[in-house]
Amino acid sequence: MDKYLFVGTGGFVGAVLRYWLSSTVQQLSNSALFPVGTLVVNVLGCLVIGFLSELAEEHGLFTAEARAFVFIGILGGFTTFSTFGNETMNLLRNGQNTLAFGNAAGHLILGLGAVWAGRTLAYLIWR
Repeated sequence: MDKYLFVGTGGFVGAVLRYWLSSTVQQLSNSALFPVGTLVVNVLGCLVIGFLSELAEEHGLFTAEARAFVFIGILGGFTTFSTFGNETMNLLRNGQNTLAFGNAAGHLILGLGAVWAGRTLAYLIWR
């Protein structure tokens, strides 16, 4: 049960950070067309999870509870794109290039397809 509390608390922190940073960057960019704030959040999340996962894997600096709080909670609430990037990188590091490519392609193609399908379904139901 403790891990759920760590994940939930971290998720709250990450989501608040995501909202604050994304909206701040978007406002500072003066861009109404391109989602700069989301891009910055996703890239920063990938940088942070890459840095911290190296410390966790090579130097054992995180307990199981700390990993749940930071990796699943904070970074998961901040951006799941960071988890996607880290998992894809792990596949590449393990020499599983085909799986890494499949993971990247699957997330991109299926993710965009699911957004399209969800929007289409909502349109058809509430038109």
